[in-house]
Amino acid sequence: MKKQVYNPFLPLHECIPDGEPHVFGDRVYLFGSHDKEGGETFCMLDYVTYSAPVDDLTDWRYEGVIYSAKQDPLYSEERPYMYAPDVVRGNDGRYYLYYCLSGNFGVGGYHGPISVAVCDTPGGRYEYLGYVRWQDGTPMKKYVCFDPGVLNDNGVIRIYYGTQYPFEEEEGFCENEEKIRCEMDMFGKSREEILGTPDSVMGAVMAVVGEDMLTVTEEPCHIIPYRVKGTSFEEHPFFEASSMRKVGDTYYFIYSSQQNHELCYATSKYPDRDFVFRGTIVSNGDVGLNGRTEADRLNMTGTTHGSIEQINGQWYVFYHRLTHKSDYSRQACAERITIAEDGSIAQTEITSCGLNGAPLAAEGSYPAVIACNITNGHMPHGSNSIYQTSFPNVTHAGDERFITEIADGTLLGWKYFTFAGVSELHVRLRGSAEGVLSAYTQMEGDVIGSVQVTPCEQWTELTIPLSVKDGVHPLYLRYAGEGMLDLLEITFA
Repeated sequence: MKKQVYNPFLPLHECIPDGEPHVFGDRVYLFGSHDKEGGETFCMLDYVTYSAPVDDLTDWRYEGVIYSAKQDPLYSEERPYMYAPDVVRGNDGRYYLYYCLSGNFGVGGYHGPISVAVCDTPGGRYEYLGYVRWQDGTPMKKYVCFDPGVLNDNGVIRIYYGTQYPFEEEEGFCENEEKIRCEMDMFGKSREEILGTPDSVMGAVMAVVGEDMLTVTEEPCHIIPYRVKGTSFEEHPFFEASSMRKVGDTYYFIYSSQQNHELCYATSKYPDRDFVFRGTIVSNGDVGLNGRTEADRLNMTGTTHGSIEQINGQWYVFYHRLTHKSDYSRQACAERITIAEDGSIAQTEITSCGLNGAPLAAEGSYPAVIACNITNGHMPHGSNSIYQTSFPNVTHAGDERFITEIADGTLLGWKYFTFAGVSELHVRLRGSAEGVLSAYTQMEGDVIGSVQVTPCEQWTELTIPLSVKDGVHPLYLRYAGEGMLDLLEITFA
């Protein structure tokens, strides 16, 4: 079989969320945070990067550790982790890494400056350079220095950053003193600074730095409204994850909305103003796609961060999914997108084939965990915690990655496969389940095959005879019965 790539597209043990894809030379590099598989909080590991040839996105290469948190002089036991970074090529041809330090569960992540490291190559070992600063050398901390995204705009280095929590008077924020004090502590800002009298620290902002890549040369300013009532951003307010791309003469601002499961975009002819909300690019629960509501999300949803990049003539959106029933083990995924003639980007469906460029071949074996839909009909939304309740999820034990807690009513979906002469599906499973596992090519369609499941402690292979037409279809498995099962692998025959 020709080599293929699927979502998640990096090795299954690897958790690189908040991905910023960049083409440098003839390779595309993915820079992001680095979660620990089965981690206890966000971003527990040092930065690593992977790269692939622009003409072969099946061939991702591990570039190694590119930067350690301990290299930053501001590293401390209270703030030992590095959050979502970005890398930009400077006018001197070197590569600059922008990031912020944080602590457990995000504590302290809104208090510090933006730090910078530098390297001669995009995938090499970066060295600490300094922090973004005012001209007198003091740290620049205007607004909230969080989630920096960087753009070399024809020689002008623009840093986009910020975060925003709801605070408009009509939402009751101003009357909620307890909430105000919580935000004051979180951001290290005064009541007046948060409420925006006259200028709130909340919201998405931009600063410009000079040739040294550190010193601010243009005062930071808001690029979109931070009071969203009556604006195009009202239904999808900015939350975090600023990322900017320039397509022709149009600036595309990509961000995570306060819904927290979607990457949205806004466009403008200017880098610092007049942005208009345009839509959602991707949701890690397919919420909003074809009218799907949050109540019907197709996965556990949670933090979303990523961006778009054109690779070998094709545009993609990079995002992440959640595993291990938490926000702390997030994996990189990507999907094809199209930028229409009017500049719009239609919301894309999350799939298992992602970067493959075509449906996966329905032949041979696949890890079960590449399922793009994992739902029991009432999946939760991640909230900076590890859920203790039972629901289907991707997890691991040793070197094995599998879907666990598959109970009555669980639906698993893989999109898409090209079927040709397939008559059987072999599944490797285990658990206390006693019931029926049925296969479908439509979520609410007719059964195309089923098998009885009985309790088994060890991985056991069962065969589902299939009656499926040749062609491109999704594959769904639905379990009905008592007990729960784990699913390790699916094999077509």
